[in-house]
Amino acid sequence: MTLTETLLASLPSYGLSLLALVVAVSCLGAPLPASIVMMLMGALAAAGDFTLWIVIAVALASAVAGDQLGYLLGRTAGRRLVPLVARNPARRRAIERAEREMEQRGNVAVFLTRWLLSPLGPYLNLMAGASGFSWLRFTLAGVLGEAVWVGLYTGLGATFSESVTEIAEISGSVSGFLAAGAVAAVLGFKLLRALRSKD
Repeated sequence: MTLTETLLASLPSYGLSLLALVVAVSCLGAPLPASIVMMLMGALAAAGDFTLWIVIAVALASAVAGDQLGYLLGRTAGRRLVPLVARNPARRRAIERAEREMEQRGNVAVFLTRWLLSPLGPYLNLMAGASGFSWLRFTLAGVLGEAVWVGLYTGLGATFSESVTEIAEISGSVSGFLAAGAVAAVLGFKLLRALRSKD
């Protein structure tokens, strides 16, 4: 049984505490299936095993707590942590991209990396703290973005509770498709702007 299967099988027993742990730790960069866990908790709430608003509140609080811890780590130990994380080539590219996103888009980058570009989220948290990015701006944009993430997946689980396993299987493909579409739109906009400036 894989880690994901073990976590999902444990949800009915450990419920809210497992949800809180998975969501918070995933916001620190651990490869845990937080979106699928939220979706299944939404489905369990729809079946009457949990209260939906409590599931949403726990997931949102845990996501914000994970973001805040990542920001705090960047603020207090970023100069030591960033070089250590960047030793891995894939993580170094993610850090560089997160840094570019933050420099170019600021609050919008924080918002989007909570849900649409979520693989960059933990790296952006670290870089935001290390670079001295405003804590208030980071927090406000982060809470809004996490609210979209939590609302989207718990809402999907609650709405389509009878077919939630099928939705969980395609959710990774859908989020990847959306992220690719967003990147293509940004690149197209930049290309169009560059062509106009030449004219």
